[in-house]
Amino acid sequence: MSYRIAGIDVHKKMLAVVVSNVEVESEFQFERRMFGGNPEQLRLLGAWLLEQEAEEVVMESTAQYWKPVWGALERYWKPIREKREGAKRRSGTLHLAQAQSNRGQRGRKKDFVDAERLVKRLVARELTLSFVPDVEQRLWRAVTRKKYQLRRDLVRSHFWKRLTLSCPAWSPICLASVPGAC
Repeated sequence: MSYRIAGIDVHKKMLAVVVSNVEVESEFQFERRMFGGNPEQLRLLGAWLLEQEAEEVVMESTAQYWKPVWGALERYWKPIREKREGAKRRSGTLHLAQAQSNRGQRGRKKDFVDAERLVKRLVARELTLSFVPDVEQRLWRAVTRKKYQLRRDLVRSHFWKRLTLSCPAWSPICLASVPGAC
């Protein structure tokens, strides 16, 4: 019986993806493939991972570039892996590894080697993983942040309007710089 894990080395415009069966006794054999970062390529990535029967996916948290990849895998890969017949407990699990925990040797960077190292270190439990909230919680956080920003901007504008109207010494300076205030 095979248990396959995928490793993704994320870049701005390119993804280096490897998949390996981790239940073999010998050295891991990796399937390699490159994908772009656009939405169509991310859908193809999800389809390829399903075709390869990857049970888990691990990727490095590279700047903000991991977020669209994570979103696409949550949408196109994860639900199918979790709901299929015979799914294991960890099937459909996405892991986000902190970049520091997947450091390689100094020198030239090799994308597929980094992705392979992610898989090997996940199996050996050597990676420091980050917590990513579920979709609903991320949406609530975004709504709360936006609500706070709008409230802050409203209070700030009321404060400056009252300040410029109540202080004659400030009026020429402030009113001239505020469009529509005169």
